[in-house]
Amino acid sequence: MLTAVREEQRPDLIVLDVMLPGIDGFEACRQLKKQGNFGAVPILMLTARSEEGDIISGLELGADDYLTKPFSPRVLVARIQALLRRAALQAEGGGNRIILGDLVIDKDCHEVTISGTPIPLTASEFKILSLLAAKPSWVFSRDQILSTIHDGHIVVTDRTVDVQIVSLRKKLGPQQTIETVRGVGYKLSR
Repeated sequence: MLTAVREEQRPDLIVLDVMLPGIDGFEACRQLKKQGNFGAVPILMLTARSEEGDIISGLELGADDYLTKPFSPRVLVARIQALLRRAALQAEGGGNRIILGDLVIDKDCHEVTISGTPIPLTASEFKILSLLAAKPSWVFSRDQILSTIHDGHIVVTDRTVDVQIVSLRKKLGPQQTIETVRGVGYKLSR
């Protein structure tokens, strides 16, 4: 397990050298992709190893891009920006799945599973969970949640959110924790 990268300090992107001391970059990439929330973090492998087999291995293990030395700093910056743009598009709704540890939210199929077990949710519960899971540890106010689930077309009270949260907590069980932040709103803790 890699100790330098922790779940609570999830980076936007990882630039990973293949030739690391103690563990090679291929193994580090494999381990990162297996760690809960890191499956969605883009990885750019940066290395002097330019053999076709090395490039294929890196990409098959989950790297999003592979850049061989020597390279121009401008090329590195352009590749990083491209990966960050792609990740931002996925976070804004271009991504079809949100994976947080054992929790998987598939937006295309409108399905939620925990450890492979389907969790039946109402449309409103699905929208709330998708919102909270898109930015784990962020606190969303009741008004933000209401505008997400009802798009401002239906007049409801903020107590509606509380009822939905209680129902979600029961359905998700103890594996996923939706915390109340007193006086502010709710967040999905990891």
